[in-house]
Amino acid sequence: MSTSAVREREDDEELARSPKRTKVEEFTDDVPIVADTSSLMTSVLAAADSEEDSPATPTVESVLPPSHALLGISPTFSSNGLRQVLQTDVGISEYISRDVPPISGIIKQRFTDFLVFEVNQDHQVMHLKSLDIPESSSKKGKGTNEGSSSTAVAEASMAQSQEPGASAESNAAEEGRSELSTGTEVKDTDDSAPGDTGWNDQFTERLTPYLSEASIDQLKTMFLEGREPPRVTDSGWGGRPTKTTGDDAENPDASKPSEEVDVAQNEDTGKRGKNQGGRGGRGGRGGRGRGRGGRQGGEREDHRKILSEPISSKTDRTALHQVVRELFGGKLDSETDMSTPAGDDGSRIVIKWTRHGGGRGGGRGGRGGRGDRSDRGNHPPYIHFTLQKTNRDTQDALGYLSRTLHVNIKDLSVAGTKDKRGVTVQRVSLRRGNRTVEDVWKSANQSNRRSLQDILSQRGDRGVRIADFNYRKAGLELGMLKGNAFVITLRNVQVENLETLDRAMNSIKHKGFINYYGMQRFGTAAVPTHSIGLAILKSDWHKAVSLILQNRPGEHPEVVAARDAWLVDGDLDRALALMPRRVVAERCILESYKKQGGETRNAMGALSTIPRNLRLMYVHAYQSYVWNAIVSERIRIHGPDKAVPGDLVFESEPAAKGGSGENDEMEVDDDAGDQEQATTEGKGMSSRERKKAAKAAYVAPSIKTLTEEDAHQYSIFDVIMPLPGRDVDYPGGTLGERYREFLRLDGLDPDNFIRKQKEYTLNGSYRKMLQVPKDLSWSVLRYTDPDVPLAQADEDKLLGFDPPVVVDDGKFRALQINLTLGTAAYATMALREVTKTETSSHFQTGLTQASEDQQFRGMAAGELNDVDTEMEVSNTLDS
Repeated sequence: MSTSAVREREDDEELARSPKRTKVEEFTDDVPIVADTSSLMTSVLAAADSEEDSPATPTVESVLPPSHALLGISPTFSSNGLRQVLQTDVGISEYISRDVPPISGIIKQRFTDFLVFEVNQDHQVMHLKSLDIPESSSKKGKGTNEGSSSTAVAEASMAQSQEPGASAESNAAEEGRSELSTGTEVKDTDDSAPGDTGWNDQFTERLTPYLSEASIDQLKTMFLEGREPPRVTDSGWGGRPTKTTGDDAENPDASKPSEEVDVAQNEDTGKRGKNQGGRGGRGGRGGRGRGRGGRQGGEREDHRKILSEPISSKTDRTALHQVVRELFGGKLDSETDMSTPAGDDGSRIVIKWTRHGGGRGGGRGGRGGRGDRSDRGNHPPYIHFTLQKTNRDTQDALGYLSRTLHVNIKDLSVAGTKDKRGVTVQRVSLRRGNRTVEDVWKSANQSNRRSLQDILSQRGDRGVRIADFNYRKAGLELGMLKGNAFVITLRNVQVENLETLDRAMNSIKHKGFINYYGMQRFGTAAVPTHSIGLAILKSDWHKAVSLILQNRPGEHPEVVAARDAWLVDGDLDRALALMPRRVVAERCILESYKKQGGETRNAMGALSTIPRNLRLMYVHAYQSYVWNAIVSERIRIHGPDKAVPGDLVFESEPAAKGGSGENDEMEVDDDAGDQEQATTEGKGMSSRERKKAAKAAYVAPSIKTLTEEDAHQYSIFDVIMPLPGRDVDYPGGTLGERYREFLRLDGLDPDNFIRKQKEYTLNGSYRKMLQVPKDLSWSVLRYTDPDVPLAQADEDKLLGFDPPVVVDDGKFRALQINLTLGTAAYATMALREVTKTETSSHFQTGLTQASEDQQFRGMAAGELNDVDTEMEVSNTLDS
């Protein structure tokens, strides 16, 4: 009889914080009072007061921008002189529903209290489905198995892992796997028949504005036929013998089916033939069959194509390209018809299946005769997989994968960054080179030192697990997602009554929440990222470097030691030896100094060694800070209920939205990376070429400033606010002037965002002021032991770990929330609307430490009554 695999209890707090992390310190009277009358807040303050007094240290110079003074608050410093960055320091101060009492609760007490699942461009929520080793499907001799899908295997595995009493160990034993050579089959996505969902009404609806009914029917037929065109009879010619040539005489197997040729040439690697291509046993370049860029052997030419009616509007043509790309996920190409000249009515658009195996992807076959090496070049150039990470930054997780897989980190890409503290799931693409999905799986799971049973019964190393592999012809780019789905659990919830809780949840369901950039945007350390961004925008390179390397409270001891080795002792070698790899920016700067022989004058050069996306995050954080501050002022002056004269709205939905209207932000800055730009007319372009073409064809969105006459025609959900830049309009009236006041006070020219370093030139962007969550639902749970999870990560489900335990008569209340948000929206800002309390990580850490439920950690249900009795006796004695 199999037993369920029981997971050992983990202490999230010990994993997340170093022993030296400081608790929440006393707050000065200048800090805005949080509308929280619960005993929980009192406990936090009491915990801070009870800390041992540390020796007085001089107050550090404020690292906040000068414009912080316009927020009307004073910086908050802890008792030891180190400052703590709060919500109000980054412009977060207002609420939609001030009339609803606060609901006290702790955010992210455990990692599994914050589950994030990426929503891809097909509106599919990403989950881990199978931990098994993938198996590349061969294109030769698969027969009926070629149509099999890994989805069924994955779903069966997931269902089995969730059955009571099913364990990973027993599953592995039953499968009888003794080698790492079998597992879930992975097909090239380019060879699959139509998409996972076939054709549905959404396809017809999205295409109707651009194609005629007849063209849509033809397109549907072509798509459902699949990539391979239907076979047409050859009237018997195919059975006639092939004329023998000199080359064929040399290779008598040339007329055999391709699979037989492959076997023959594996046996005799020194021969070369036209059908095989590649380099067979170093035997020169392949012939026309599979040479560089040629058609693969046996593949029929596809003459199918759909031609649109002439389209005069370039905007409509661009939108059609975008719709085709989004609906068919790159399986179909669209291009301007060049066979006939464009008339007065406009150009026609051609839609057809993408070419297969051209270019480098189907190039040289590698050295023949070495196992399956000849198959490696037959798959598309990218591998996509699902990543689950626990308590790791996205960049940190990618860095770990690059070291584990022995690839350049630039070969890994994602559609968006995810929260650190929590368990997040998202897709990742890898430029695979010569690697197969099996290679990647084995490297990621370190199969050279772990058995298959261990891999399928234990969590991934360092909080990272990858699964569900596919070959793809293109990599991921930032912005290629629709949003994120969340499962969030608030612990130790204290509320007057359940009616108040329902009022608060219904408020964000119908009225939404202020679409602030959350605290994650500004970092969790005492040196906020927007301060570094301001220094970069002012070309104050040395200050930017100084802020990055500066000491900050609560860091891991090894990071503190590394900083001190450089800042105090000036020992560059020791600092590099001690600095962990996960501390990316600091290591890059120190390594740059090392290459310059210890010279530190070239601060700009040192900064340039930091990964570009991280450098731009600093700059965008400053934009976000200004946006937050101005939005708070807008809410204070005009309220959150309706659009008013002077507000900005989109005059027409930007083309980048593809007509869906789902994205809440339209980036004008091509390099911002938070939102994908509209694709341009073209095909078969590389990522770099597409970006250049998009930049050349970019048309700024049309913005309207509301007046007294038309303000009533728009709702508060239409209102957008600009992030500072050279290509945006500012609101009318006092808010527009306030933007300029912030920028001038920080030493920036509001009319000049052009920089000598082009990557720091800000074009600007627009963002919806309010956000309404989708698919919002909530439930109240009871628990006693705070260490018992109330939600389960995908990996734990697949490993057969115990499911979440809910105790009906538990001592404490938890609120579990399910919701989906669009891109660039922060779930913590939705929670803030409910709890009306500080969301910074150091404050939430203090709430956890002071929470009443902490004294029940690891306590069995039978012990609870004894504790209650002791507490009652103690209370009686005290009274």
